[in-house]
Amino acid sequence: MSIAKMIAAHPDVAGNLNEPLATAVRHAMFCSVICTSCADACAAESDVHHMRQCIRLCLDCADVCAMIARVATRRTGSNEILLQEALQLCITACDLCAEECARHDTDHCRRCAEMCRECSDDCRKALETF
Repeated sequence: MSIAKMIAAHPDVAGNLNEPLATAVRHAMFCSVICTSCADACAAESDVHHMRQCIRLCLDCADVCAMIARVATRRTGSNEILLQEALQLCITACDLCAEECARHDTDHCRRCAEMCRECSDDCRKALETF
């Protein structure tokens, strides 16, 4: 099932899909899961104390990404100001998480940083459509 097709099927969208927003939703969902997985992997590292900030930022980013995915898929009515603020918050959370993950020499942090950067870029592109 495609999230873009689901959003496009909404009566208020009437087929006029905002592709950048749909892409941001899709990648925010992925980012939420990847950040959660990274936080869990960080907790399993032998020097877990060194990973505390990374765990915190990964979990915060996961929650923000999950929120943007839910808020941005709602197309009944309009709440563009909240959606714009949510996209900006997602950009901030992803940028902070990517920066922290980039400090660690683990495969899971490298992958998480990459996903966070992609999600941040997609949210920026979506924000430009408003």
